[in-house]
Amino acid sequence: MNYIITEMTADSIDDIAEIEKECFSSPWTREGIAQELSNSSSHFLTAVAENTVAGYIGVQEICGEAYITNVAVLPSYRRNGIAKALLNGAINGAKKRKCEFITLEVRESNAHAISLYESLGFEAVGKRKNFYSNPTEDAILYTLFFGKE
Repeated sequence: MNYIITEMTADSIDDIAEIEKECFSSPWTREGIAQELSNSSSHFLTAVAENTVAGYIGVQEICGEAYITNVAVLPSYRRNGIAKALLNGAINGAKKRKCEFITLEVRESNAHAISLYESLGFEAVGKRKNFYSNPTEDAILYTLFFGKE
């Protein structure tokens, strides 16, 4: 499947809001997503396939630390390397902006995502008890330290 990774624009906001609703039990609002466009600490990438926003990733950077807020791919586009491409785009962007590491939380039960993160060199560095709701679940904190590569 062919797709391109590009920076989020205002034209993608509605599509990202729909991806949020489809992929998460507590989705971001359209307004919340739109606010990220004017936030100089936020960097969002989209994956466009077949003229559709198939996935996206959001990163916030503060004081040389990058935090992945969300990464999501529509179910019908999964297993095509889109999430990996989005993650690599976020990692490369954080490195270019001189971040020391990039980190994220993942549901403890999300074996597919955990396998992907570990394949990219992320390390489990902690646990957040009852971090998620609907259903309640612990989060595993994964971090990729750029100096250790």
